[in-house]
Amino acid sequence: MSNANTYLFLFAAIVAEVIATTALARTESFSRLWPSVITVVGYAAAFWFLSFPLRVLPTGLVYAVWSGAGIILITLV
Repeated sequence: MSNANTYLFLFAAIVAEVIATTALARTESFSRLWPSVITVVGYAAAFWFLSFPLRVLPTGLVYAVWSGAGIILITLV
């Protein structure tokens, strides 16, 4: 996997996690269907996308970028 693809998958994982976290706030304890579906699918996609950079880059670096960017984007949202 090329470096560009690695970072694209990391970016996709971050975006999926931000979407899922944003939807999580609207699930009302998972009693609303569509926000719940978006949350579950978003987190599943985030972890799937995250599995690709973890094969190439150091785990600490991947988690630091993923969590840091996620925190910043969620704060902006």
